[in-house]
Amino acid sequence: MAKDVLYLKIAKIITEQIQSETLQFGDRLPSLRSAQKLYNVSLNTIKLAYMELESRSLVESRPKFGYFVSQTSKRKLALPSVIKIKESGLEKPPQDLIDKVFGTISHPDLTQFALGIPGKSFLPLAKLKKSMLNVVKNKNDSGTNLEPAQGNENLRREMAKWALVLEGKITEDDLVITSGAMNAIYHCLMAVTKPGDSVAVESPVYFGILQAIHLLGLKAVEIPTHPIYGIDLNSLKKVLPKISACCFVTNFNNPLGFQMPDENKKELVKLITEYNIPLIEDDLYGNLYFGTERPKPCKFYDEADLVMWVGSVSKTLAPGYRVGWVAPGQFKDKIIRQKLVQTVCSPSFYSDVITDFLEHGRYDHHLRMFRNKLYSNYLQIQKAVANYFPDNTKVSEPKGGFMLWLELDKRICTEDLYDEAFSKKISFAPGRMFSQHNQYTNCMRLNYALEWTDRVESDLEKLGKMIKNSI
Repeated sequence: MAKDVLYLKIAKIITEQIQSETLQFGDRLPSLRSAQKLYNVSLNTIKLAYMELESRSLVESRPKFGYFVSQTSKRKLALPSVIKIKESGLEKPPQDLIDKVFGTISHPDLTQFALGIPGKSFLPLAKLKKSMLNVVKNKNDSGTNLEPAQGNENLRREMAKWALVLEGKITEDDLVITSGAMNAIYHCLMAVTKPGDSVAVESPVYFGILQAIHLLGLKAVEIPTHPIYGIDLNSLKKVLPKISACCFVTNFNNPLGFQMPDENKKELVKLITEYNIPLIEDDLYGNLYFGTERPKPCKFYDEADLVMWVGSVSKTLAPGYRVGWVAPGQFKDKIIRQKLVQTVCSPSFYSDVITDFLEHGRYDHHLRMFRNKLYSNYLQIQKAVANYFPDNTKVSEPKGGFMLWLELDKRICTEDLYDEAFSKKISFAPGRMFSQHNQYTNCMRLNYALEWTDRVESDLEKLGKMIKNSI
């Protein structure tokens, strides 16, 4: 494990030198022997570090000459703008558009850039099947017994064990099992608001959160959000006295992909504690980081038990199992009572399958493979957008997760573009889906957690041509 961490640390140092342009495109890296002496490590550790950089397309090896900083390491396109929120008469999610995009979920012949679902090749299907068979063999009740409303105790214990990022701050008793992350968010909103209350969200915001807010008779207050640093804390501070809850995706946000810096997370927790306002923290992408370690959630800094930390296996293991959880802090009893009324309990079978997988399925190994594939895809999609889309395209710089946010020329309407792309069997998420106001109409979100094939690249080239022809 120590060697693993060491080679990743060296890879991180060189990555930062490339990003700061200390090392520039075409520069030669120190030879393996020189780097071995420089970092005082084994030759194998240096080889692993250079292979890691090569797998991320940051460096390329040239036989007999060594390793060089690659062209793809240099970012060509600008970051998306921070939008000033334009309030309009139309303040609701564009439901028809959301229904249209979600309606493509069962189209197998579509290149699916629209929905945040990992491709089958990313998932440990054989190991999940093995866990399924183990559960069937060992379940005396055939899964017919009712679970406690709080959720399967063994699953809660495994989840608490896997929440290493919280450094032992939660136990199985702090968690409630839910039917996926959206169900957890819905429960959290119900527990801390009443109809007519206002909830602060990012802008652009994941449309599912907007839908839940409106369904509960609440008002969404969209806060300007930076594609690298996340929520604008000064703008948030101005509205805090008028709101009842915050609902943010702080790690590898959907759709912008940012990882909120630790200092900003601490400041956010300080603000909500000062105003006594609960924060629903959707952290379901937290394990899908591109860096060397999993980022801390706001929950780590929460002393007042005001942060309701939400997670799920939907993005990393099994989207269709609908197994999620929340550590609701001081609102735990209320959420358990709500769950008892709404669904009595969670189905036991899938909880047992996930428990078995976490115990025996080498989850850490699976996540490592998943992250490597994702990062490779991210570099591929970033390169394809730079090559095929217009030069004035602005593109996000996700630090993890699997969403890329693009801001196109102001003359482009991605809702119209969607219909043209769909006719060519390409689907993406138009930007208008990510606000209750009439904005982001020239933006789109692309999912890159899909099997990277020649067709995927060809479809991105087609999409780029459609955009160029629309200007």
